[in-house]
Amino acid sequence: RRRRRRLSRSGDFDNAVRRGASAANRHMVVYAFERPTGDADRSPRLGLAVSRKVGSAVERNRIKRVLREQFVECAEHLRPGVDLVVIARPGLAEYLEERGSRAVGDRLSELALQVASPDPDTGSERRPRLES
Repeated sequence: RRRRRRLSRSGDFDNAVRRGASAANRHMVVYAFERPTGDADRSPRLGLAVSRKVGSAVERNRIKRVLREQFVECAEHLRPGVDLVVIARPGLAEYLEERGSRAVGDRLSELALQVASPDPDTGSERRPRLES
């Protein structure tokens, strides 16, 4: 059985959010954190946070499904060993309804490449936050 490339431990989420680089737009926030090189599996992993403010359970589950599907497509363009956490903002359900999953995927790819591009010239000048 193929391993699912998801974040499941709260510590993994905390590392990405507290110590990772971030990029945002009006529909989502993306945090990226590079795992230590000792990890055997170097494929990018995804963590999702979709609160009740975003919509009903049906809408939240649809958003998560679409984000997971679109992550698979953009993962090959990310640095190996990176953890991404995507936080959906209110309004993403309406955006998905109006524009479709491809548009949500495009927004996800834009933000993910800003913070986790393998090519330093492609990424933005955002730097990881310092621990406080």
